[in-house]
Amino acid sequence: MSLNNSQSLTVGGQDFTKNGGNSSRPPWEDARAVLRPSTPTRKPKSPKPENAITIAVSSRVLFNMEKEQQIYEQQGMEEYIKYQVEHETEAFSPGPAFSFVKALEAVNAKLRELYPESEELFDVVLMTNNHANVGLRLINTINHHQLFIERFCMTGGNSPIGYLKAYHTNLYLSADPVKVREALAEGIAAAIMFTPEKMKEVSDTQLRVAFDGDAVLFSDESERICKAHGLDKFFEHEKAHENKPLDHGPLKGFLEVLGKLQKKFYGKGQRLDCPIRTYLVTARSAASSGTRALKTLRSWGLEIDEALFLAGAPKGPMLEKIRPHIFFDDQMFHVEGAAEMGTVACHVPYGIAQRVVKKGTKDKETPNASK
Repeated sequence: MSLNNSQSLTVGGQDFTKNGGNSSRPPWEDARAVLRPSTPTRKPKSPKPENAITIAVSSRVLFNMEKEQQIYEQQGMEEYIKYQVEHETEAFSPGPAFSFVKALEAVNAKLRELYPESEELFDVVLMTNNHANVGLRLINTINHHQLFIERFCMTGGNSPIGYLKAYHTNLYLSADPVKVREALAEGIAAAIMFTPEKMKEVSDTQLRVAFDGDAVLFSDESERICKAHGLDKFFEHEKAHENKPLDHGPLKGFLEVLGKLQKKFYGKGQRLDCPIRTYLVTARSAASSGTRALKTLRSWGLEIDEALFLAGAPKGPMLEKIRPHIFFDDQMFHVEGAAEMGTVACHVPYGIAQRVVKKGTKDKETPNASK
């Protein structure tokens, strides 16, 4: 780069002259546009997978790819790839997992302030069965939205399960029921994410995660009693076993890592200002079956910030007040009720409730090109 006496600035062989060009801007403004990098600079270093809390998300839950999905379904893979390449400079708009990922990044920023040398951070991995030719558009979109996602797995249609294990994945979010069930079968916490028609605004300073209890945090032991013998027998069973902890469910491990990070903030005197908040939102009744749920969490050494025992009432209105970034439930009835009120809800297809399905109720997502 050089500046000559006629106030012409030369950058990379291009001249930007103050008095000879059409622009009224100073030459250094035009030069700055050339020098501006195409990717964000001064990014923090990614933690090692074995030290991180790894969140794997599919491209179709991180971004809105509905139009592209229609092209794939109606015109086939080749037209889908061609369209993606032709539009690779156009950024996708945010999808249902976007706010969740931004909240993870906000927590990371605060952890780095308090523990500069620690690698105990969230690490988001984009896990997609897209063809590698679609990768440039995904990279451009991530840079456009200033997301810190350095790790990609583009499997070209193959199962991501092996990669999920290699990354020590703590949570996998996808729109594909088949892949989610594969992950759950391998002991990986996973859920099918749905997109509300109108998503509620959520906090940009505090990560809020809401869990159902049975078949999500806990096993489906109690639900099996209820399905087989009715509510009265369920209440009797819970009373008789209130001092016996429930077995763990598929999302227990994710609550554990959230609790571990919370304690790092507590250790710095930030319990009241902790940027992570957890919720138990359960259809259980407090008096008749809530005791066992709370005692189970205590036996695991886990805390939950807020517990809502709804005694069978709809969960949607309560979730609307909480405004979590993400809500996990094993029953589609509750997932749909939450989504109708603007909550990003995820279905955990685990336990006895998956075998007792009302007529006409099923997973609404199907396997596709852009998970």
